[in-house]
Amino acid sequence: MSQGASVWVVLLVALLAANLPFLNERLLGMVPLAARAKSLALRLGELVILYFAAGGIGLLFERRAGQIAPQGWEFYAVTGALFLVLAFPGFTWRYLLKHRK
Repeated sequence: MSQGASVWVVLLVALLAANLPFLNERLLGMVPLAARAKSLALRLGELVILYFAAGGIGLLFERRAGQIAPQGWEFYAVTGALFLVLAFPGFTWRYLLKHRK
């Protein structure tokens, strides 16, 4: 896979991972919970876990392409903010739109 294609794959994985906690009632999209709905705190915890999972996929692609570049705190601040921006459509759908029941 080319380097440009791997960047798009990582961005697509990040978009899907950022919205996953808001689009279903399962823990990490796999484990069914009790009859109650997930709380916002649990969804944010999932968001942190999925941030690191998406980052791990990006790290694997970077390792496969060559030497891994050292990152400072600025990198993690920017990618964390980008991940939150990518999660906005799911958050809007879950909490800001009225759903017919």
